Formats: sequence, C-alpha cells, structure tokens
Amino acid sequence: MAQITERRLVIVVRPTRLDELVARFNTIGQARFYVESLGADFSDYVAEHEHYRNALQLTDDALREIGRVHRLQRAHLPSYLFGPTDIVVVLGQDGLVANTLKYLNGQAIVGVNPDPARWDGVLLPFTPKDVGAAVRDHLAERRPISEIVMARAALNDGQELFAVNDLFVGPRSHVSARYVLALGQREERQSSSGVIVSTGLGSTGWMQSIYAGWAGMNAALLGTKPPADSRFAWDSAELRFCVREPFPSRSSQTELVFGRVTGAETLCITSLMPENGTIFSDGIEADCLGFNSGAIATIGVANRRGLIVV
Repeated sequence: MAQITERRLVIVVRPTRLDELVARFNTIGQARFYVESLGADFSDYVAEHEHYRNALQLTDDALREIGRVHRLQRAHLPSYLFGPTDIVVVLGQDGLVANTLKYLNGQAIVGVNPDPARWDGVLLPFTPKDVGAAVRDHLAERRPISEIVMARAALNDGQELFAVNDLFVGPRSHVSARYVLALGQREERQSSSGVIVSTGLGSTGWMQSIYAGWAGMNAALLGTKPPADSRFAWDSAELRFCVREPFPSRSSQTELVFGRVTGAETLCITSLMPENGTIFSDGIEADCLGFNSGAIATIGVANRRGLIVV
C-alpha cells in the first residue's frame, strides 16, 4: 500500500516495568526470582509487558501504511529535535503524554492507550486498532484538537523549564526550603517543604492530594468539609500554587500559602538555599533546574500550549 504522507510519524514509547527490572537484574530469570522472593506476582509484569509490546506492534504496523515511522524512547525526549511537521503518537500512560508535550512546539499529540483494562487513559483517547484512522483524520484536519495551558519557570540566568502538570520548587531532600515568595504586592519569607504550582491538567494530580489533605484537616479540626476537589479546566489561562507544610517562625511567615496566577501575572520565588535547591516539572526529578542562593524564578502561564488530538 502506498504511503499517504511525507511527514514523519514519531512513536514515543516507554520501557515497561519488566524492561526496567531486566535492566536492573540483567535477565528475566533473575528478575523473576527477585519479584517472587518478595511474594509478588511476576505474571502481572509479564502480562503488562506483552500487552505493551503487542500494542506497539499494532500501532507501528498501522502507521507504516501512512508514512515514515520513527520510534523514540522516553529517555531521549530532552535531546530529540522534533520537526515542525512531525505527527507525534504517544503510546501511553498519561504521564508519557504530559512529558512529551513539554518538548513540542505546535505539534499535536495522538495519544494511544496500550491497555485500556489497566490504564484510565484520560489523555489517551485512541487504541492501537483505531490509531491509523485517527492519524488519517488528523492529516485531513477532520479531528478537533484540545488545547492545554502549560506553566513556565524562568530563572534570572536565562534558563527555563516548562510543565504540563505542575512545577515543584524546593529542596532535593527532606529538609526545609527557604525562599522569598512574592505575588503582586504581597511578599513573604517562608520555610516549607516546597511549593507546588499546578496547571489545569495537573489539578487532579499532586495538587489534588494537597487539597484533599487540607479538606480532611478542616473536617477533623473545625467540623467543616470543603469540597475535596481542586480541578479546573485544562484550557484555563491560570495556574494555582500551594505551599507544602509552611512553618511559622520569627523569620518565616505562613499567610501567602495558596493562590492563583492569571494572565500576565507571575509568581516570583527567590532562593535562600545555599545548596540542594531544585525546580522540577511533572514529577520527573531529573528534568530540573538548580535553585540555589541568588536564583530568582519567575513562574507564569506559558505562551505556548500543548495540543492533543481528540
């Protein structure tokens, strides 16, 4: 069958849990021994691996009927140069879609759920059986595209980091972060375990767990229970931040611990940490900026948007 496009089709893939175990223990046999010696079910690792590999083969076969296919491992995303006309297909989970979006600029993602019985796939509307039709529709501009607002952290040395779900600003280890936090005319010197800044897409993730804990404490201590739901729209041009475990003292305040960052407004955080300060995005600690004394982070709504084919 003749291919219908000259545009490159990039399939973003990830290692399975079994792949990671074999990388650690060298062989499947040694991996099996390790897992079963702990009383766990090794067959679940094998089943997940086989589902993913079968899904990858089905996806690859479908896309090779459309155009040139290139497979890209998740680990290579930070250094990969996507072309402006690339069609990007992500073979999930949801976190892989979020991680991929950070490295795109105008290219839309076709999210594929390799195992719907295992993964919810909020960002994965397609299966390997219908990915071919979805990509053809996308090429013909017959599919709608959802827009996702992203966050951007820019340092005063010119470095920047984008986030699809959230940014973490704080210490690398379990020690207190010290910094000055400013929003508009308000400013506080704080000591905490870090600051979470969430997008609408990320509002059901890390931010939701913080919100749920706050709601539970209100119910237990005050007898009131606010709605334990932090969600806001993916395309809402705002961010929300929350300070984790703020500590009140003579030199640190705890009033500016939650808020919204909208429009052209920015959240400014100045590091007071001599070492081990970090900013990372979307739960991936290796995808980070150093944030030590002298560093100033300006955090706001990013100018670019993530695009997902639906």
